[in-house]
Amino acid sequence: QVQLVEPGGGLVQPAGSLRLSCAVSGNIFSINTMGWYRQAPGKQRELVATITSSGNTNYADSVKGRFTISRDNAKNTVYLQMNSLKPDDTEVYYCNGYILTSGSGAYRAYWGQGNQVTVSS
Repeated sequence: QVQLVEPGGGLVQPAGSLRLSCAVSGNIFSINTMGWYRQAPGKQRELVATITSSGNTNYADSVKGRFTISRDNAKNTVYLQMNSLKPDDTEVYYCNGYILTSGSGAYRAYWGQGNQVTVSS
């Protein structure tokens, strides 16, 4: 019953900025590492950034210095601030979280529905 809802996405001009959000709802007991992934047509889904429950972050080399991942634990929400966007950032972006539900005994991965980000003039 856990859902990850990703409002946002859309068309952005090169060098522009966009902020993605992903809010987790459902029978949540605890949320561990959360992250953002992206996928282009015909390609495998790839890591963009992750953030642990303690705030440690990791980024793909292609987005370092441009993207920032953050989280608001009180809102069960993870964010991706994307700056200096490039045309090759045009992807479907998915949020991910390792979540322990109230009725289970182990964390497992949940995925958002994905949002299209298009960077074009």
